[in-house]
Amino acid sequence: MIIGLTGPTGSGKTTFSRYAEDNGFFVIDCDKVAREVVEPGSPLLELLTEAFSEDIINSDGTLNRKRLAAAAFKDEESTELLNSVMLPYISNTIIETVEALKTEGVDDVLLDAPTLFESGLDSMCDKVVAVLCPVVLRRERIIERDGLTEEQADSRLNASKKDVFYTERTPYVIVNDGSFEHFQKEIERIFGEILKQ
Repeated sequence: MIIGLTGPTGSGKTTFSRYAEDNGFFVIDCDKVAREVVEPGSPLLELLTEAFSEDIINSDGTLNRKRLAAAAFKDEESTELLNSVMLPYISNTIIETVEALKTEGVDDVLLDAPTLFESGLDSMCDKVVAVLCPVVLRRERIIERDGLTEEQADSRLNASKKDVFYTERTPYVIVNDGSFEHFQKEIERIFGEILKQ
């Protein structure tokens, strides 16, 4: 079984991933894949430089993620440009990884992918779970987690899809707006529903 996990930044997807891992799923963290495909000298890094200028590259040739984020999340058009450049590379890498896991005998995979629907990766999933959370809580989380300024956080949040984008595309939705215990129970409930089917 392949479960897709998606939702906007700061919603709490990592907690669901950990639960899936504890229950025997191999977790593919698509954010991690996104970091790996932009190593210095990679074709994708060159394409990003063409799209967003040399300013996004550090003196040692590595990608400056904060500068890329500032350029990519300043408006919807720039975010779409980022996705059009990056998502094909990330998708291909993930498809290859899933195929390799199958040959190794791995039966259950969780794709933790913030841009699952945008990349088309949802088409390879048996079920998709979306984790949502009020913007005010997500804002606090990403400022603390990623060391962002309030302005940077707002820019990233404004570039996120609205909740309806997810609720229109999957019936498996968890709203993470209460206590951790409540969130954990919702994860167990949804996970149980999916495994029964």
